[in-house]
Amino acid sequence: MSHRPEPRHPRFDFSELPQHWFADAPGLTHVANGLNLIFPHGERFFVRSVKHYLDQLDDPGLENQVRGFFGQEGSHAREHEAFFRRLESQGYDVQSFLGFYTRSARWLEDHFPPALNLAITAAAEHFTASLGEHALTDGILDEAHPVMRDLLRWHAAEEIEHKAVAYDVLMRVHPGYANRMLGLCLGSVLLVGYWVIGSVMLMRQEDMTSDRQRGLRRDLRRQRQGVVRGVFWRAIRSYVRRDFHPMDHDNLHLAEAEIEAMADRLAPTRQAA
Repeated sequence: MSHRPEPRHPRFDFSELPQHWFADAPGLTHVANGLNLIFPHGERFFVRSVKHYLDQLDDPGLENQVRGFFGQEGSHAREHEAFFRRLESQGYDVQSFLGFYTRSARWLEDHFPPALNLAITAAAEHFTASLGEHALTDGILDEAHPVMRDLLRWHAAEEIEHKAVAYDVLMRVHPGYANRMLGLCLGSVLLVGYWVIGSVMLMRQEDMTSDRQRGLRRDLRRQRQGVVRGVFWRAIRSYVRRDFHPMDHDNLHLAEAEIEAMADRLAPTRQAA
């Protein structure tokens, strides 16, 4: 992989973001919010799992890739945490979930061997790049509020840019297939599990009338069909190949086009509370 991930440091203004920012639908909004909630701690875990092996890399090119990856993940975590403050200003309790999530995930990290943590990261990065392509090509964000659409499309593009970094580190230091598959299994369970818990936590804070409950079930069916069936199964089928590599699927042009299209909006601006 020769393309170095370029860290960018935009600021997004969430001060006018409505409560149900995704198609004015509570279900769709909270499914998306649940994923947003797990990003910052997850991305810091990715950085720690790769950084553990940084001194074992004897390839300056790969080390350069890794440092770009660190910079991008740090910017993602910062902007998603700024979004959390908007959720709290709207009356949502997110700290209860975040406390549970960070404590439990950190306990698992501390009890898993470093090679397995890296394998989980490589698998999770494959999922996030797959979700990123879905976001950029399937029109899934067309009904999102503009500021969230910009946040998620920027994030999606950068996930595609650095999709091979953790995997390449894994192949240098612990290339075994069994470890990679265990990372895939655990990464899938943890990603989906925490995502569901976070989304359900937010949904339970809604004042749900009968009509809203029916709408919620409709929204969830829509998301399940598009994301679980359309993205995750394809990602798993490709990842289990013994000769898999993230760059086998050439989609860097999607990231490049998106970053170019968003150039003016990716310039740093003042972050509103």
